[in-house]
Amino acid sequence: MEQTRSRHMLIGHGRSYDMLAAVFFGGRRRRVFAQLAALSGARPGDRVLDVGCGTGYFTRVMAQAVAPGGSALGVDPSREVIASARRVTRLANCTFTEGIAEAVDAPDGNYDVVVSSLMIHHLPEPLRPQAIREMFRVLRPGSRVLVADFRPPTSRHGRVLIGPHMSPAMVNNPVHLLEPMVREAGFQQVHGGDVRPWMRYVQAVKPTSAP
Repeated sequence: MEQTRSRHMLIGHGRSYDMLAAVFFGGRRRRVFAQLAALSGARPGDRVLDVGCGTGYFTRVMAQAVAPGGSALGVDPSREVIASARRVTRLANCTFTEGIAEAVDAPDGNYDVVVSSLMIHHLPEPLRPQAIREMFRVLRPGSRVLVADFRPPTSRHGRVLIGPHMSPAMVNNPVHLLEPMVREAGFQQVHGGDVRPWMRYVQAVKPTSAP
């Protein structure tokens, strides 16, 4: 799969993205991602992969969740945001590399936990199931995935509040399709839920034996 196919919706400037995220979450960014980390089931000693890590905020939260003894690797196709993530990260167990969601450069069964946040809507629709299948592939049997993405507000107030900051992909983000995609990739124990204010998550387990 050509890497350029998923590069057309890259995050541009790391610093401006983080500033926007701070406004977007209204001061609750840390709480939201701490809750997602807990939902991932990550434990000290685990190896974590963060797919589509952007500037590495969630990767750093996950690195703290798996310390001591664990590690977190963030993967993103944007060279600029990977460089930004490396500059601001001060955790020895947290690293970053360039890579694409639909063709992860990792062996089968290499990770204990795979997470992804606010990434799926950036991919062209045909590549989204492939990205989920890659998460399945690189997880060891019996391990967990957590995929979280933007849940468009349904209220008029919500749309007025964050509408100017949303891309068309976010406004029309079909988060209801996350659970079916995760199931179709082969995951079991699939469960979805919301983390306020704007996140929908799906957690699931890779079966211990092939279906």
